[in-house]
Amino acid sequence: MTGTPILTAAQMREAEQAVFASGIPEYELMERAGVAAAEIIWRAGAKRDALVLCGPGNNGGDGFVIARQLRSRGVPVRVAALGESRTESARKARAAWNGPVEPFDQAGPATQIIDALFGTGLSRGLDAVVAERLCDLTGRAAFSYAVDLPSGVDTDSGALLSAVPDFGICIALGALKPAHVLHPAAGLYRRLVCADIGIATSDTIHHLSPPHLVRPLASDHKYSRGLVAVVGGEMAGAGRLAAHAAARSGAGMVRHLTSLDGAAALDAVITRQARGVDEVKAYLADRRLAAVVVGPGLGRGGDARDRLAAVLPCGHPLVLDADALTLLGGAGAEGIPHGSILTPHEGEFAALFGDLQGSKINRAVGAAQRVSAVVVLKGADSVIAAPDGRVAVATGASPWLSTAGTGDVLAGLAAGRLAVTGDPFRAACEAVWLHGEAARRAGAAFVAGDLIAQLPAAIGSRL
Repeated sequence: MTGTPILTAAQMREAEQAVFASGIPEYELMERAGVAAAEIIWRAGAKRDALVLCGPGNNGGDGFVIARQLRSRGVPVRVAALGESRTESARKARAAWNGPVEPFDQAGPATQIIDALFGTGLSRGLDAVVAERLCDLTGRAAFSYAVDLPSGVDTDSGALLSAVPDFGICIALGALKPAHVLHPAAGLYRRLVCADIGIATSDTIHHLSPPHLVRPLASDHKYSRGLVAVVGGEMAGAGRLAAHAAARSGAGMVRHLTSLDGAAALDAVITRQARGVDEVKAYLADRRLAAVVVGPGLGRGGDARDRLAAVLPCGHPLVLDADALTLLGGAGAEGIPHGSILTPHEGEFAALFGDLQGSKINRAVGAAQRVSAVVVLKGADSVIAAPDGRVAVATGASPWLSTAGTGDVLAGLAAGRLAVTGDPFRAACEAVWLHGEAARRAGAAFVAGDLIAQLPAAIGSRL
């Protein structure tokens, strides 16, 4: 599963150098970037008056090209610069503008504001006066655009280095950067557009794209479509959510193994009482099992530890979530079977892996490599990382997902997709996308069970 590539600042520089090494001058790449960005701005704002804010580097050079291109289309354009241009290409673009340039601190407002102050590679925040002025001009504009990145964000982590305004459109040049998909920077714009400027990109890190799912064959039966076991414990509700989500995932059969007496049966789920560890082991001895999920509703007491200890060596593909991750965090992650899927939130991740350094992407990859498993580091920006370095980043999650039980639904969904595909990374990517799509379809103020009701439609949309 692939989507729009994501490049770090260093990878972007390498990609640009490869273009230059092929014989294409730096200024030609700047022209490409400016022309592509101007086309997007023209389509959004037409002939409304515009103010282009240009910085001293190549991002500012892009801004001068944009201004020239918009002027050629009849747009009333003004340019304000934050000092003199400092690179050869930026100076060339400024000369080609051949129009007045206002001092940044004296520029008046405009209907359209185009931020071309600083792009990829910014290492420190803007001067407080500059940041305040940028926020004021952007806030007073009806249309606002960030060229490559909003000025004041860290490219690789998405951290805000200084005060940064919200933008209507962010125009990524050549490829997405981590800041386009990682919060808080990812929340600074309403729309993201990636402009192709002829740069070859890596195929390792991508923005999560909608999956292509496959219908069951006429010859399929419940076991060939995938048998899932959900090992529950002392909290029946969470285990039931995971089991029901697995049943709606496309898998052929789900067994919910619970320690509770008189646990209610679920539609399409076979509920089995497994009070002791020996009974759990007996059910897990079924070779037809294609995936096992443990954690939702497991509990954290001695019985829960024993049940988890029975699951880990069972030999089936595993999805580990919630209480299973908490218990493993206390005991160390060394016992996690290779090829598992882990679905931690930030607290569970920290307990399992400690204080890993770097961006959210770097931390997720480091964790995946440490345990040779797929890690889904959940949040408003969910990072899905495989041990071989592949990464997909999901954005745009509904804020209504911040309610009890939605993580249990994701765990069951991941187990079901794992049973169907047999591929942990693909299964995790499909589960995260379907989870987000179900939330979108559920609308506002939903509860976890409402997501399950939306899963058939979400799956049907990708067949």
